[in-house]
This record gives sequence, structure tokens and C-alpha cells, in this order.
Amino acid sequence: MRGAQALYFLRRTTTLAQHLCTLAPLIATPRMEFSSFLEENPSDVVYTHNRKIDELIKSGNLVSAHEVFDGMSVRDVVTYNLLISGNSRNGCSLRAIEIYAEMVSCGLRESASTFPSVLSVCSDELFCREGIQVHCRVISLGFGCNVFVRSALVGLYACLRLVDVALKLFDEMPERNLAVCNLLLKCFCETGESKKLFGVYRRMELEGVAKNGLTYCYLIRGCSNDRLLYVGKQLHSLVVKSGWDISNIFVANALVDYYSACGDLSGSKKSFNAVSEKDVISWNSIVSVCADYGSVLDSLDLFSKMQFWGKRPSIRSFMSFLNFCSRNSDIQSGKQIHCCVLKMGFDVSSHLVQSSLIDMYGKCNDIESSVLVYQSLPCLTLECCNSLMTSLMHCGITKDIIEMFGLMVDEGTGIDEVTLSTVLKALSLSLPESLHSCTLVHCYAIKSGYAADVAVSCSLIDAYSKSGQNEVSRKVFDELDSANIFCLTSIINGYARNGMGRDCVEMLREMDQKNLILDEVTILSVLSGCSHSGLVEEGELIFDSLESKYGISPGRKLYACMVDLLGRAGLVEKAERLLLQAHGNADCIAWSSLLQSCRIHRNERIGRRAAEVLMDLEPENFAVYIQVSKFYFEIGDFEISRQIREIAASRELMREIGYSSVVLKN
Repeated sequence: MRGAQALYFLRRTTTLAQHLCTLAPLIATPRMEFSSFLEENPSDVVYTHNRKIDELIKSGNLVSAHEVFDGMSVRDVVTYNLLISGNSRNGCSLRAIEIYAEMVSCGLRESASTFPSVLSVCSDELFCREGIQVHCRVISLGFGCNVFVRSALVGLYACLRLVDVALKLFDEMPERNLAVCNLLLKCFCETGESKKLFGVYRRMELEGVAKNGLTYCYLIRGCSNDRLLYVGKQLHSLVVKSGWDISNIFVANALVDYYSACGDLSGSKKSFNAVSEKDVISWNSIVSVCADYGSVLDSLDLFSKMQFWGKRPSIRSFMSFLNFCSRNSDIQSGKQIHCCVLKMGFDVSSHLVQSSLIDMYGKCNDIESSVLVYQSLPCLTLECCNSLMTSLMHCGITKDIIEMFGLMVDEGTGIDEVTLSTVLKALSLSLPESLHSCTLVHCYAIKSGYAADVAVSCSLIDAYSKSGQNEVSRKVFDELDSANIFCLTSIINGYARNGMGRDCVEMLREMDQKNLILDEVTILSVLSGCSHSGLVEEGELIFDSLESKYGISPGRKLYACMVDLLGRAGLVEKAERLLLQAHGNADCIAWSSLLQSCRIHRNERIGRRAAEVLMDLEPENFAVYIQVSKFYFEIGDFEISRQIREIAASRELMREIGYSSVVLKN
């Protein structure tokens, strides 16, 4: 109003001012003072418009704010700051950048308030280049020492995961406040770098920077990510001592999740009970924690109490229940949760719950219900499509997975590493004619940028090796930037499958040289390759060094694989001695392998002992009776062979009827 009044007054007094100007010799000094008062003050007009823009932005009317801005003939740095900040808060990042560029092109010099808003927009990876340019502008204009601008720069590089640059800027700050420390804590919490996380915390302690609830939330989450039980308990004591566990509900909820991540269900319950005024997050946290750890009765009890106290269950609670049902193939409980989901409307509002429902029915082998949930979706999402694909894979319906992949490409729902990995697994289980389709999916993976993903690379290696394309499989492996244990195991497994035992052993040596930590799966693949290639000495050397070199205690699978290796080479006596040393780790598979070796190599003495042990281990297994009966028949003991078959018939042991499939080429 102040600017409008000035304009009105100016129009009414223009003529008077002109007359007064003719009297300059007589009233020179008074004329100058009065005319300066009468002239329109541009700063007053800009101030009025700025206030109007600020009010419109605060009320959420960004469009009207832009209309006021467009109608201004004169603007100052505050005008641009308001529009940049308003667009930034409302998610209009590109528009905020454009306004800033216009401001610079008009020759207006930024203020210290300009840069935090602009840099917050540039924290998006899409504007990484612009963020670096703004940083250069900060330095050239001399704002580098301003604590708020420097904090915004630290936040920018932390969000862009350029941690070393963020730390360098942090170290060079003349003083560090709570806001910038929390920015770094958030960054290291999300990246899982607990050492750097607590390094920042120690700096805060040394420099006397006060902590708040957000600080402790990040520290507790850091302990949760790396399962630092001892450090977390010390932090819990500090939180209790400072009173944040009572005064800040977010800290109290973080403690519940922390003990859950560390596998301490009792600690989670104690932390939950210590919360004086529990909110909906507190209840949902403890409900999901109990469900995740299989304490389903406690979880359901808390679920009921939660609703009694008027707290609405969240997506997290339902997902934990559905994941529990998936792990335990508990379809009845899953259906009850589904009814509750329908009642509360999460079947429409949350694609995560929809995805979990599809997955739950698939894991419970009810693929029809999975498809029904999928078909009832209001719109297709990538998560739900992936869940149906993995459900089809679990039920062994590979053909539909391949068709669904084509549908996802046509419908434009998007593709990610889960999609590609699943369809490649389906192709690897299909007929050899699917090699062409595998190549097409490989091309799509390269085009979409997922070819370097670990899961996709392992699936490609597995698919090509199953098709006998070992050269292509090795090429995929060699193109990886950094092969980890999973990729190495996949290529070894491919070599073993194709009888390339020496390549398996060579790959194991390479892994030893890189000091990679091996697991039982990798060793099994190597021993399997040795078994199919007759590399007895190499296999024995690896098996004997399991505990001393790799820290692996051989289990049933490793014993069975070693027995197969020795039995194929005709060393049935040594294989029997190994099984007798195995004690509880000698299972039916190992003894069955020994008996098969005795049949091949005509060792009646050891074969009889293996047959007796085998029948004692699994007296209800029809396949065992058939194998033992064949063994006695082949060594000429027809009477015992007949008696064993009669025992199987008297116990009404049945076996599944085998079938064969034949592919006809036109």
C-alpha cells in the first residue's frame, strides 16, 4: 500500500512541482528536498511487490507469484531469491535454475541468501554440472567463507555422493555449526560409512558443537546399518543420559529399529516400552520387528493393541506380515492379512503392498491368486510386474516370464536389474533354442545400462554357460569393472557344468591371489568341476585345506561332492573312509553316490555296506529301494533284490512317474 499511495500522490502534485521548478533561484534548497520527496521511489514499489510474492508463495500459490514477478518492471536480488526458493520448495527445480540464470544475466549480484536455495536445487544428480558452476560463482564473488554458503556446498556434494569433496569443504570451514554436521552425518549414514560417521561425531565433541535429536537419529541408524551392537549400546546410554530418548520420539523409534537390526528382539521391546507417548511410527516399528523375527503371535497382539489405541497400521506393518507368510508358506495367514489390506484400502493406495501380496501368493505356490491380484491393479507398476515374474519363476512357469518381459517392454512399465535377471534365469531353464532370446535380452541390458549390474551379469554368465557358450560367458565376465565373489562363482559354476575342471582350479587360484573370502558354494562349484574332469589330486588338496586356508568346516554337500569325485575315479575305499569320518555330515546323497560308484566299478563288498546304511537312513524312500535292488541284481544276488522290491511294495511306497519331452523341429 505504501508504494501505491506514493504513486497516487505523485500524479496529483506533478503540476505543482513544475511550477515550483521555475522558482529555483529563490527556493533552490527547499525545491530539491521537496522534489526528491515527490519523485517515485522504485525501492518502495519493489518492496511492495516482494511482500506480495512472499505471501503468495507461503500460501502455495506459486502461479500467481510468477504473474506478479512477470509484471514487475524493476526487480532486485530479493525478488529473485524469493522465486528461486519458492520453486525449489515446490519441486520446480528446472524453473528455479532458469530464474537464477536470468538473474545473473541481468547483472544482479547474488546475496548470501541466494546460494543455499540454488545449491539445494543442484543437489539433484540432473543438475550436478550446474552445481559445480554455482560453486565457481561462489568463489569468484568471495562467498566461500560464509558459513551458510559453505554449509550449502557441503550439502550439495554430500547429496551427490562426492564424499571426499564434501569432507574437504567441511575441514576448510572457519567454524562448523550443527546444520552442516548433520548434513555430513546424514550422508555417511546413507552410504553406510560408519567410520566417517563417527569421525564427524568426534569432531563435534572436540569443537563443542551441540547435538540435537536428528544427530542422534543418524548415529543410531549408522549403528543399525553396520550392526554395531556394542557401539550402539554405548550410544543408547548417552541418549538416555542426555534425555533425548524421552523428549524426542524419533530417537526413541530409531532405538527400536537399531536393536531389531542387531537381532536383539528383547532390546527392541524394551526400547518400545520405554517410549512414554507412542506414536504410529512406534507401533508400526515394533509390529514389523516382531513379524520379521518370526514372533508372529506377539506381532498380532501388538497389531490389535495398536488399533485399539487408535493408531492406523502402516505399509511397513503389512509388508512385514506378508513377508513372514512368504518365508513360511503360510497362505492362510496371508489371506487374512489380504482381507485386512482390502478393508483399509492399501490394495489400491500402495504398490508396495500390492507387490508383497503377489509375492506372498507366489511363494505359497498359489500362482492363480498372484495373477488375480496382478490383474486387479489399477495401473501396472514395475515392482508388481517384477513380483509376478519372480512368483512365476518360483512356480517353474518360465514361458510366461518371457512373454511378460515382452509385455513390459511394449507397455513401457520400465525395466530394472530384477526384471533382466529373472528373465535371463527363465531363458537359462528353457530350451537351447532360447539362446537367440538370451542375446536379445543381453543387448537390451547393455542399452538400458544394466549390463554391469552384479545380478544381471551373473544371470548372463549362467545363461550362456548353460547353452554351452563358454566363450561368450567368459567375455561377459571379463567386461566387468570389478568382479566380486558372486560373479566369480557363476563363471566357475559354468566351467564345472561344461567339464572344464582345470579352468575351475585356475579361477580359484586367481581368487586366492586377490584375497577374496570364499564360501561353501564357490568350493562346491570347484570340486564339482574337478569331479567331472577327473582331477582327483587337485580336489583332495582343496578339500584338505578347507578349514586351514578358507575357514570352512565341510558340511553334507561338500562331503557328498568329494565322495562323488573319489567314486568317479574308482577310489571307492577312500570314499567310504571319508564318509565314515564325516559322522553326522554323511547323508543319503553321499551314500547313494558311493553305492552308484560301487555299481560302476563292481565293488561288491563296499557296495553291500553302503546299501545297508542307505536303507537305514531313508527307509521310506522308494528311490533308495530301487537303487539297492538294482545293485543286488547286478551283482547276481537275485533273491535279495526280489525281497527288497517286495518290502517296498508291502510298505506301499510309490514314486512319481517320470516323463520326457521331445522338441520337434519343422
